[in-house]
This record gives sequence, C-alpha cells and structure tokens, in this order.
Amino acid sequence: MKPRNLYILATASWFFAFGMQSVVFAWLVTIVLAEPAEYVGLAQTAILAPGMALILLAGALADRLGADRQALCAQLVAALIPWVLIAALQFGFLSYSVMVIYALLMGTAQAFVTPSRDGLLNHVAEENVQQTVLMTSLGQFTFQILGYWLAGYADRLGASTILMMQSFVLLVGVSAFELIRRQHIVVRQPKVRSVLSEVITGARTVAGSSVMRPVVIQNVAMGLFFMGCFIVCFPLMVRDVFNGSSGDMATLYAINSFGLVATILIMLRVGYVLKPGRALLIFQMLGAAVLAASGLMESFWLFCAAVFVWGLCGGIAMPMSRTVMQELAPAEQRSRVMSFYAFSFFGAGPLGTLFNGYLSGAVGPRMAIVICGLAMFSVGLIMSFTSKLWSAEMHHEEVA
Repeated sequence: MKPRNLYILATASWFFAFGMQSVVFAWLVTIVLAEPAEYVGLAQTAILAPGMALILLAGALADRLGADRQALCAQLVAALIPWVLIAALQFGFLSYSVMVIYALLMGTAQAFVTPSRDGLLNHVAEENVQQTVLMTSLGQFTFQILGYWLAGYADRLGASTILMMQSFVLLVGVSAFELIRRQHIVVRQPKVRSVLSEVITGARTVAGSSVMRPVVIQNVAMGLFFMGCFIVCFPLMVRDVFNGSSGDMATLYAINSFGLVATILIMLRVGYVLKPGRALLIFQMLGAAVLAASGLMESFWLFCAAVFVWGLCGGIAMPMSRTVMQELAPAEQRSRVMSFYAFSFFGAGPLGTLFNGYLSGAVGPRMAIVICGLAMFSVGLIMSFTSKLWSAEMHHEEVA
C-alpha cells in the first residue's frame, strides 16, 4: 500500500476512535454521572489541557526522532488508555475523578500524536498537499461518523464494549504507522540544538509569516468558541433542552460530520483552491452565523439541521486552514510549525471548554451557543480587513 493511503488509514483510525470517545465520554459525564454544566466543562478541559502544555515540545521532538516513529509510539499508548475506563466500569469504581484521570492520559497521548501525524503529511503527499489534506479530511470525518454511530449504542451495548472497539481501532492505526516507518520516507533532523531553541525557531517562523500568523489567530478563536460549543454546549443542549439520550448525542455529532464530508467531496471535484485563506474566512464567518442561529432552534431536528449546515461550512474552512500551514511550512520545521497550528486550536480548547461550561451555567447552553457564534463571526470579520489572509495566493511559497 502507498504511504499516502497508509497515512489516510492511520488518520481515519484515530478519528474513528475519537468519534466513539466523544460520545461515550460526554454520555458518561453528562448523563450517567449527571454532573452539572461547570463539571462537564472541566472534564472536557482535562482532555485538552495536556495539549496546551506538551504539544509544542511534541512537535520539536517529532522533527528530531522522526514523525513516523513518534506517531506510532504515541498511538500505541493511546490504544491502551481506554482500558482504564473499562476496568472502572467492570469493577464498579467509575467516578468523576476516574473520568478526569482518563481524560488527562488520553489528552497527553493526543498531544504527541497530533504534531507528528501532521508532520508526516508532506512526506506522503506526492507533490499534492491540498488534495492529500482533503482526502485525509474525508477519511477522517467519514470514520468519525462511524465512531459516533457505534457509540450511539452505548446505552444498549454498554460503554465497555464501545471502549474495547476504540482500543482495537487505534491498534489498526498503529499497524499503518509501522508500515509507513518501514518505507523510510522520513528523514530525521540532526540533533544540533536544544529542543527549546527548536521550539523558538518554529515560533519565529509562524509569527514572521503574514499568512500563517492570522491562520493561527483564527484557530485560537475556533478553539475558544467552536470547540467549546461542540463538546460542552451540545451535550448540555441534548440533556437539558431536548431531554435526549446517548443516541441523540451521537446523531447530533454524526450530522455535523455528514456536513463536513459532503463539502469535502465537492472540494475534491472542484480542484485546487488558489486563495484558501479567502475561502477559510468566508466560510468561517458563514458557519459562525449559522451556529449562532442554531441556539435559537426550538426542536431537536431543527437544531440538527443547523448543525449540519455548520458542518458544511467547516468542510471548507478546516481543510483550507491546514492547507495554508502545510504548504508554507519549511521542510525541516514541518512538525514544529504544525505543532503551533495544533497548539493554537487545542491550546485554546481548555479555555473554550471552561468558558462554555461556566457560560452555560450562567445563561444556559442556548445563549452560550449564540454568544460564541457572534464572537467567532466578529473575529472572522476583523481578520478579513486587517490581515493578508484574504488576498494571499498559494504557489507553494508564501505571498509577501
């Protein structure tokens, strides 16, 4: 199998497992343990917090050790972590504290998987980065939908069964990373400087780019307002507003991913987007407006319809932001640059989950969603007028 196909398989395995985890984790904390909104936000923060602390270090290490080797080892560790919750469920000691411990462990594994996997993409892309990003995103969201669908049966099959499936799927990705590693397509960087100096070099590269810098700022806003809504406000809406189940939660998440997949399929037919930054800003603002409107929906299915349209917008915005970073990242700094890209999203995520948890507790999940949508729209509007992201064209080098 070609390295690019193995890469897509490995990425799909992670998001297949992530889809299962998203539903089961939210279901256990929100419905089984019946924790209040603030505690739901704190539990989701625990998944994201290790990324804030470790992802930049992980990016620098991936450039040194080899992105393929680090991705393999970190995903292997991630495959073992679900057994913490399986043991808690089987022996009857499931508690909020156990959920937080699981979240911290899985978040740590994710912090090392993400930049190394992103750093691999250019090595397997075969001179077509944007198409590889789109194909990877297609596999990612398609299998994420399957993960949501399977996890929707958690209240019938039992959470332990879903968690065992999650562990197995992650092991499939480990096998794909091992096959990539055996093809020796990744060149290790010489260890001539300290890890800290390499992190600083990556920071200077991103901060000095008139195109990458606004993408990172936009990503921070996404972590604060979009991610927080998705993993805190949405489960609270299902529980508190629509009186739903794990199946309803899975349906909502899957419908969002269907929107992402539909747009990515269209993008693959359209071909190369010359101005991905402009596409990113337009569909980010449109998605923010739709998200704000979704908070006002009175029925569960109208809410799902709005979330589907939000997903359609994300299917353009998310691959375009990744394309910009992948194409402009210097070859010797790819994992580091992509670690800053991931850090801007996952690093802001803990702040977003805390913000949305307490905001939902204060004004309810409906108004929290409206506020986040309006805030994200404002950020996109400001970036459209104050950055070069709107006018930049991609020619595999930065437009000054």
